[in-house]
Amino acid sequence: MSYSVNEKIRDLKPYDPIEGSYRIRLDANESFQTLPPEILEKLRSAASSVALNRYPDPLAGEVCRAFADYYGISPENVAAGDGSDELISLLEEAFLMRGETILTLSPDFSMYRFYSGIAEANCVDFKKDSDFSINVDELIRTAKQTKARIILFSNPCNPTSVGLYREDVRRLIRSVDALVVLDEAYMDFWNQSLLQEVNEYDNLIILRTCSKAVGLAAVRLGFAVANTTLIRLLKAVKSPYNVNSVTQKIGAAVLREKDWLQMCTEKMVDSKNALYQGLKQVEADFPERIHAIDGVTNFVTVLMADSKAIYRKLLAQGIAVRCFSGFLRITAGSQSENAEVLKALRLALRETEAAK
Repeated sequence: MSYSVNEKIRDLKPYDPIEGSYRIRLDANESFQTLPPEILEKLRSAASSVALNRYPDPLAGEVCRAFADYYGISPENVAAGDGSDELISLLEEAFLMRGETILTLSPDFSMYRFYSGIAEANCVDFKKDSDFSINVDELIRTAKQTKARIILFSNPCNPTSVGLYREDVRRLIRSVDALVVLDEAYMDFWNQSLLQEVNEYDNLIILRTCSKAVGLAAVRLGFAVANTTLIRLLKAVKSPYNVNSVTQKIGAAVLREKDWLQMCTEKMVDSKNALYQGLKQVEADFPERIHAIDGVTNFVTVLMADSKAIYRKLLAQGIAVRCFSGFLRITAGSQSENAEVLKALRLALRETEAAK
């Protein structure tokens, strides 16, 4: 007898981020800002207080309270996860039965569809309009026609940078029987969050991350926010010690640095605006080649028919951005990084134009 791997994982491949060493990394939407020495010292002190021979707090109470205090909500509406990815996977596996339908949007974060396969769910892909906007009425109709049990999408959207206003999101939530999972990973850069309204709905879960505006991509920390019934169920189905003690301590310490976090967020928004304006100047010189979208995140989406060719040209110059079919996603970096990517993009456009 020989062992045979089941069909749902047989052909899976590991997540494939950009590999290699590049002088400028603008591909993962990370913060370009590093922690100042005084905050780093607080983190060292917090981490050194961890009893490494003991299991973590299973409910991550301290960091959930710090998160709740930062955003002005109740801690009883918060659950912590090992990054938003763990929470996405957990929600799909726990809140869907085999064969039930999850409705995702396209383009959007690719892991939503990936985890639906692991959960053995039926994943229906709702196509956005050509400008990346969402026809909410059509989305509602699709949810009802497919009998979707979960509707999952990012707002603002990764990778398009386009956001859906809260009144449209409210209308969606009120119009469907499905659980609406709203991934607000980039909402720190916009002002249309529904965090304050989770207790008004029995079918809303909001996800947040510390990997973007908070600048803690390395420690893997995310949160789910919902009414107390949904949060109780989420805590019941998660693994007992899913967030390690060091992450809990570091996360709590940084979330208490409210003024510094607000300053960092403002700098990231300023950087994105500067990058967008620079890209519009490049667009003015190459109007038939590229179009930059004025989004509401910490990155800029740039439409271009030959995105793969331009992407390869940028890599050759030591600059990593994210490539999609028909567009590039460029994270806002430091002032010098933005200047370098704009210079490299101009060169890449000239070289590919000359090659035609």
